[in-house]
Amino acid sequence: MFDLLHAGHVALLEAARAAGDALVVGVNTDASVRRLGKGPDRPIVAQGERVRVLAALAAVDCVVLFDEDTPLALIQRLHPDVLVKGADYAREAIVGAVEVEGWGGRIVRVPLVEGQSTTDLVRKLRA
Repeated sequence: MFDLLHAGHVALLEAARAAGDALVVGVNTDASVRRLGKGPDRPIVAQGERVRVLAALAAVDCVVLFDEDTPLALIQRLHPDVLVKGADYAREAIVGAVEVEGWGGRIVRVPLVEGQSTTDLVRKLRA
């Protein structure tokens, strides 16, 4: 989920694009973000603006909103060959990993840029 796009996210998106032939980014709707319980002020940026910024990036081929709490239904509909997630997620915790590997796809875990999470950025802004 990209609540507030920053350099760490751009690096992740570029790595994700390099892992496959096209990059489709699933983005939580505002309602989905609120249900994730990241705080009363989240999302920081409304879904339409998040989608617009992501779609403008050269690495991104398509952006799709999903309203569920996880992107599993979207992953099952898109049937990707590659599923990319930040390396802060253990392979077992990646939603859709079992399904993607089940149809012969692969999981790529991309190292994150240290200190570049949205939570870190919000913490710095509040300090």
